[in-house]
Amino acid sequence: MHIDLAIEKSVILLADDHVDILDFIADDLEEKYEVVKALNGQEALEYVYAHDVDLIVSDIMMPQLNGYEFCTKLKEHEKYSHIPFIMLTAKNSLQSKIEGLEYGADAYIEKPFSPNFLEAQIASLLRNRKHVKDHFQRTPNSPLDISGHNKSDQVFLKKLNKLILENMADPALCVDMLAERLYMSRPTLYRKIKVLSDLSPNELINLTRLNKATQLLLDGEYKVYEIANLLGFSTASHFSRNFQKQFGISPKDYAAKHK
Repeated sequence: MHIDLAIEKSVILLADDHVDILDFIADDLEEKYEVVKALNGQEALEYVYAHDVDLIVSDIMMPQLNGYEFCTKLKEHEKYSHIPFIMLTAKNSLQSKIEGLEYGADAYIEKPFSPNFLEAQIASLLRNRKHVKDHFQRTPNSPLDISGHNKSDQVFLKKLNKLILENMADPALCVDMLAERLYMSRPTLYRKIKVLSDLSPNELINLTRLNKATQLLLDGEYKVYEIANLLGFSTASHFSRNFQKQFGISPKDYAAKHK
């Protein structure tokens, strides 16, 4: 069988203090995903801090840092709150399910569970994340739609959008400036924006500027070269080329069409 090595597998982090359960879950997932194992919440947390992870499956009862604490630390942290979190537990009660979701888990699965069910849940959460990304690409008039995100990600996206809008007239606006203002490293911010929007920071900045341009063109108060200057484009022609590429129509024709 030919395997296309260019296709990058999603990274699934498994956290459970029982090695046999880790191996049981990993055996079922390793064909489709890159699987990483951790024996407690603290070990898993440190791995997330140091590596890219696409989804987490964690037991609740673990030494050093239990599943509730592990989930809470991630969901309250702007850098990692976007990572889908599946919580496993032997507790078979409605209250324990409610607790799991209240701590920020995206899904809750009782032990013993069907490997097929877990795999379906993982695929569903990863697919939902992709749908949110696709929305960014399809909806240029709202490049930072936040409806599909959890509360922590919504706070981050609102802060990011506000920062871009406040500084879009500055031609020097870039990922380094955003990272400094958001107190994140450049790689961390890049990864966070990429996961939430499937755009690079520079693409997001450009798209936000162009979104603002459509509003200014519809208002009719500014000429094209004035809008270019207001939005931080180096020249009116540079602005027009970017606008045409994004919307398939020149700024001048867009304004005329929507009068």
